[in-house]
Amino acid sequence: MVDSTLDARGLLCPEPVMMLHKQVRECQEGQVLQVLATDPSTTRDIPKFCSFLGHELIKQLEGQGEKANEYHYWIRKGAD
Repeated sequence: MVDSTLDARGLLCPEPVMMLHKQVRECQEGQVLQVLATDPSTTRDIPKFCSFLGHELIKQLEGQGEKANEYHYWIRKGAD
């Protein structure tokens, strides 16, 4: 179950992670945030963001077919 979605498609580093940082602060502990991105650097940056700030990266998928250049992440907010 997803509580909110961040659409960062079309944005380049560092914008997706900056937007993620802002939106995750607005979530309650335990809520799940889905992130949609097209910047390949998010495959490195988002897992590091989660690890550093104590959030759980539940799932990470790279799109296929017509969405081959999309990256999807599901993040559970940890304790503040």
